Amino acid sequence: MKPQQEVSAWRPQVAGVVEVFHAHFTAHAYPMHVHDAWTVLIVDDGVIRYDLDRHERGTPRDTVSLLPPRVPHNGSSATPHGFRKRVLYLDTTQLDERFIGAAVDGPDLADPVLRSRVGHLHQVLATPGDEFEAESRLALISDRLRTLLRPGLILPDAPAAPPGTGVARSLRELLDERTVEGVSLEEAAGLLQAHPAHLVRAFSGTFGIAPHQYVVSRRVALARRLLLDGRPPAEAAVAAGFYDQSHFTRHFKRIVGTTPGRYARSATAR
Repeated sequence: MKPQQEVSAWRPQVAGVVEVFHAHFTAHAYPMHVHDAWTVLIVDDGVIRYDLDRHERGTPRDTVSLLPPRVPHNGSSATPHGFRKRVLYLDTTQLDERFIGAAVDGPDLADPVLRSRVGHLHQVLATPGDEFEAESRLALISDRLRTLLRPGLILPDAPAAPPGTGVARSLRELLDERTVEGVSLEEAAGLLQAHPAHLVRAFSGTFGIAPHQYVVSRRVALARRLLLDGRPPAEAAVAAGFYDQSHFTRHFKRIVGTTPGRYARSATAR
């Protein structure tokens, strides 16, 4: 059987993510090498055997493997049919070098919450225009990694934030002011003097909706008003702050139940 490989790589417009890499290999074996970034690896099919810091490791199903920067490792399939993997390469703004030792000692993290969050982030990163959602999900992933690597440790780079309800309301006011032009999670954290992960958790806990879902809902509501005023869907998409027409249509249909064009035509018919 001829060896097969499928590779997809890109650099999203999300601070902290150096590269996204998806691959399906049936026979490829990685030699010993290093990365400058943190490697967050999930395997969707098969098993990868690898050596990290001269210790043999593996990627059993439903784990997340965290390989530290500048630590040599290799990799090869542990099954005859190869493996399918998805990888995030994260810079040290997401996880600093203090965690390298803990990651070397236990790189394979059997945590369903982390696994689910990483999988969802990959889905979001596959489509441009959802950067705020990606930033929110990445903040929770980084926070979860810190918790798993150093349980109970309070880090100096995670400043104390105001009480949850107060900071959630402050974030809502900021998102309302910047619905169209948008705001990055990092900028919001700086303006509100709160850790990004705390912002996401406080907002979701207070209002029952994630910050990125709130922003999309507000933009769709604005687009509906514009469509009812007779604006073409393409103009409404731009005016409401959506990345492009396909991005607008996808979110509009998910929330309203129909496409922007059909929505506009129904209003005209009435």
